[in-house]
Amino acid sequence: MPIAMPARVPDAAEVAALDPHHVAAMLQAQSSTIEHLGEQIARLQRQVEWFKRQLFGNKSERFAPMPDAQQMHLGQVLGQELPVPPTQPEEHRKVPAHTRRKPRSDFADDRASAPFFDESKVPVLTIEVPNPEAQALAPEQYEVVGEKVSHRLAQRPGSHVVLKYVRPVIKRLDTRTLHCPAAPAGVIEGSRADVSFVAGVLVDKCAWHLPLYRQHQRLLAAGFKLSRQWLTQLVQQGAQLLKPIYEAQLGSVCSSRVKAMDETSIKAGRAAPGKMNAGYFWPIYGEHDEVCFPFFDSRRHENVEQALGLAQAADAVLLSDGYEAYASYADKVGVTHAQCWIHARRMFFEAQDAEPQAAAEALRQIGVLYDIEREIRERKLSGESKRLHRLTHSKPLVDGFFDWIDLQFRSQGLLPSNPLTKALAYARERRAGLEVFLADPDVPMDTNHLERALRVIPMGKKNWLFCWSEVGAEHLGIVQSLIATCRLHDIDPYTYLVDVLQRVGEHPASRVAELTPRLWKQHFAHAPLRSELHDIDAGKSSAGAHDRRRAA
Repeated sequence: MPIAMPARVPDAAEVAALDPHHVAAMLQAQSSTIEHLGEQIARLQRQVEWFKRQLFGNKSERFAPMPDAQQMHLGQVLGQELPVPPTQPEEHRKVPAHTRRKPRSDFADDRASAPFFDESKVPVLTIEVPNPEAQALAPEQYEVVGEKVSHRLAQRPGSHVVLKYVRPVIKRLDTRTLHCPAAPAGVIEGSRADVSFVAGVLVDKCAWHLPLYRQHQRLLAAGFKLSRQWLTQLVQQGAQLLKPIYEAQLGSVCSSRVKAMDETSIKAGRAAPGKMNAGYFWPIYGEHDEVCFPFFDSRRHENVEQALGLAQAADAVLLSDGYEAYASYADKVGVTHAQCWIHARRMFFEAQDAEPQAAAEALRQIGVLYDIEREIRERKLSGESKRLHRLTHSKPLVDGFFDWIDLQFRSQGLLPSNPLTKALAYARERRAGLEVFLADPDVPMDTNHLERALRVIPMGKKNWLFCWSEVGAEHLGIVQSLIATCRLHDIDPYTYLVDVLQRVGEHPASRVAELTPRLWKQHFAHAPLRSELHDIDAGKSSAGAHDRRRAA
């Protein structure tokens, strides 16, 4: 039966009147309470330090080992400082002051003549500068022997242009009938938006994280009278056109033998006034450097099954963090579940404040494994040579690392709430998954490649904050999947979207996979379809450009 602590501290007379066993029980209860409060204070201090680091500290998890106490610094020998030779006083001499004449040149600075832009993408407006020496001369009195070119970067108040199509209406005198050519068809039927504008809105929102309300404000400032809802409709209609391409890419990702998967939260849909529903993107990274962002309204385990499906190859590998949903899916389907070393390392990184020496040793051992991976990349090893290199160099280190973990559990009486204990348990429980990369050269050590690809979602949340509806979140995932994959394959997202938005309506459905960024680069990147605005800026005729697009 626990001894209740008194409301006040008893004085000496009251303590003397108590039974010795009762006093001992009170002291034991007080000691237990003090120990419990000490653990609680330590836990709260760690939480405060974590929040301070998130707000004000360095987010990098780079490990800087402590210097060796026995290592002498430069200038120290056997505990004694080397004598510093006396510095000689600097000698000065006087020189006569003078100024130099600036070289005179009648031409522009040569540094301005070097082009600093891609002439195939940037429109150039040429301005002829007359030569004042030639103005008073007749043409036969001088000869143009060359020219100097300089460039300056300029900006218009608004970067949008209105394409005005003038279609003549004629009346045939023989038949007395009126004839007028049809307006050029757009990618969105009946819309006032050119394909270049639709692609620009999608790129500004998803690639540069510019919310639609800011784009709307910019359009109003440029002199356009458009509704805010119209931009939302454009994004929805553009995403619907791109949905078959996204589904083809998702099929390619899910058919990969080695896949990486993670989840990231997003606010989507209004739950109540001033409150949004919590949703999740579950990004999947395939072996062909393709990434997709399927959206689900929760973090339930069955979402992994819905995203990946049940049909997986016998030697398929799923790489993820320690969330139980991935382990349960791997057990159900029968695929190999690989674990991420970065997530295991992060546990030790966060335990440095509680147990600095042990955590530093764990970080050092994991760092040696990454040094071997760096050597593999530098030597460009792959296949069997990569697997043998890992088995020869990395496997003994991995075995030693888990032996060290077992030794820590036997030698240290750490509490279960200690951060180091949690880090050790996290790594030991996932040993089988952390060792998968040793025998499979196609499996990375971590999910860093997926973390870099899904960074667009957290970056976007800092700007547009949330999605008004779950359908809007699905559309965002469609567009982000294609734009993020474009970046992985060094494709300009704007050029890609302008092309595929014009092709998708006429491209055979059985070959829609050719429009995914990876295959589009092979089939169409050499001659992409352009907008009429691009053809006008390039000095081409509008009718000829339209005929070429129709032929394509």
